[in-house]
Amino acid sequence: MSDPVKHECGIALIRLLKPLSYYRQKYGTWKYGLDKLDLLMEKQHNRGQDGAGIVCVKDHLKPGSAYINRYRSVDANPIIDVFNKVWKPLKKAVVKGVDIEDSDWAYENYPFAGELYLGHLRYGTFGKNSVEFVHPVMRQNNWKSRNLVLAGNFNLTNTDELFDVLIGLGQHPKAYTDTVTILEKAGHFLDEENQVLFRKYKNEGYKNNEISPLIEKNLDIRNILERASKDWDGGYAIAGIIGHGDAFVMRDPWGIRSAYYYHDDEIVVVASERAVIQTAMNVRWEQVKEVNPGEAVIVKKKGEISSRIVRPPQAKTSCSFERIYFSRGSDKNIYQERKELGRLISSLVLEAVNFDLVNTVFSFIPNTAETAFYGMIEGIRDHFTDWKINQLLKKKRQLTEEQIRSIITIEPRIEKIAIKDVKLRTFITDVASRKDLVEHVYDVTYGVVRENRDTLVVIDDSIVRGTTLKNSILKILGRLKPRKIVVVSSAPQIRYPDCYGIDMTQLEKFIAFNAAIDLLEESGKGYVINDVYRKCKEQENLPKEQMVNHVHDIYSSFSPEQISQRIARLLKPDECSAEVEIVFQSVENLHKACPDDTGDWYFTGNYPTPGGNRVVNSSFINYIEGKDSRAY
Repeated sequence: MSDPVKHECGIALIRLLKPLSYYRQKYGTWKYGLDKLDLLMEKQHNRGQDGAGIVCVKDHLKPGSAYINRYRSVDANPIIDVFNKVWKPLKKAVVKGVDIEDSDWAYENYPFAGELYLGHLRYGTFGKNSVEFVHPVMRQNNWKSRNLVLAGNFNLTNTDELFDVLIGLGQHPKAYTDTVTILEKAGHFLDEENQVLFRKYKNEGYKNNEISPLIEKNLDIRNILERASKDWDGGYAIAGIIGHGDAFVMRDPWGIRSAYYYHDDEIVVVASERAVIQTAMNVRWEQVKEVNPGEAVIVKKKGEISSRIVRPPQAKTSCSFERIYFSRGSDKNIYQERKELGRLISSLVLEAVNFDLVNTVFSFIPNTAETAFYGMIEGIRDHFTDWKINQLLKKKRQLTEEQIRSIITIEPRIEKIAIKDVKLRTFITDVASRKDLVEHVYDVTYGVVRENRDTLVVIDDSIVRGTTLKNSILKILGRLKPRKIVVVSSAPQIRYPDCYGIDMTQLEKFIAFNAAIDLLEESGKGYVINDVYRKCKEQENLPKEQMVNHVHDIYSSFSPEQISQRIARLLKPDECSAEVEIVFQSVENLHKACPDDTGDWYFTGNYPTPGGNRVVNSSFINYIEGKDSRAY
């Protein structure tokens, strides 16, 4: 994606099922679990670079010892910073002559030697980038079974409603965020479950010190999660640890946010991406399971693992942007889906270049679009393979050797056109100088495009704002003097805000929305804008379940091709002499390429939860009223 977009978060949970001494004997170190956590987080660094945090929970320490330890960081390299802090006590111990590989010593003396680890990577979609917003978050208590640690990849659309519920429960939440509401809601029902069990065992005649282990053994995690999540509207994958040693990961009923797990007789591993677990654990694709929508995978203190329904599963609408861009492309399915997105758009690309391979150069920008590029080239080659066969069969008796050679050697011209200069510094304060540097973030390869003759095709995985295209990429590509530039998006036009974990909430930042508004005003249909605003305002105070997405009307007067043409006009820099055309993927082909992940609300406005309609209408109201704020 050429436009920078903050998105998603990453979670990593480790539950060791054997004593630390087991891993010391088998793997040469008791740090086996901690090392795996480090690897899981590093392999998910694409999911969050604003902050990182980890928690370690120990099962078997004596009272009076700290059994929950946490480090968090908002450093420029937060994962490195966190683990530097984690390893620091061990380095000091080595200097003192301590055998730090002694698992018994480590368990008693080192904060991060334990059975349970929870890590998190943050992309901030809400709140300032301060350490207090970094997960894991904790709710602490003197009773081990009342301590709650959570880390998640989520956004809720109804934080206001949930905040009022907490107040109705008698609480005084410390912040108005979905993180606080989720933590406190889950913590409330954790407290209630503890209290119910305490009364039960007290009535049965047990002493207080006998009751605690009974509660820990029989705590119903599924019931707690079911009650806590009853009113959550949004996408979420949440991992948690209870202080006495139970752990869980739960997923929203629509499967919007991703979560995967693996377990054997030594370890349970949870992460946001399947390929990450495959790499960290060196296991096959089919050994890593997906957490089903509406379910929780629960690991009890004794190691029993179960998958339980928490919320009734809905029609699965998992985020297609995970497939297009966000997840690592090393996943088997995601790699094939991205190639298929490229292959399916190849026919439109050929139409855009008038099927002229001789005078067309194909490339990709940025590197994340490389896989879709391979698929696009395969689709183009497939088309011309059929054409070659047809030409040879039709004219086989009339063709000379030279003519045959000219037919069979027709191939797409592939070149590395743009190279991102990752070392270019653009943080200087002088605005004019910074603008000049931004325009040069990409270098181009000179001499491979024939001036005023060749068409240059570059594929991107998606186009959101288009600002990087206009201010940098198209300006730089224009210096090569192609006759025409075709920009290809392997994703459809992004028309609607996201509210489930991606920082795309303001309509005016979408180039497709601006194009539609421009077309309405030019065609004398400005009244549509006023009508949509009126309709959005009329239902502003309705329950979210009664709202409909009126922003659909902004686009309904125009075909996707008309909007694409206007996008090209809006994004073409004044100094670019080449003709510019932009080709977008169709929604139909998106679903062909990603049949099992149908969440497409950013393209279609079809939100899986009622809160989505409220968000899109609020976003439009903010646009009309000039409010520079999030819509939820």
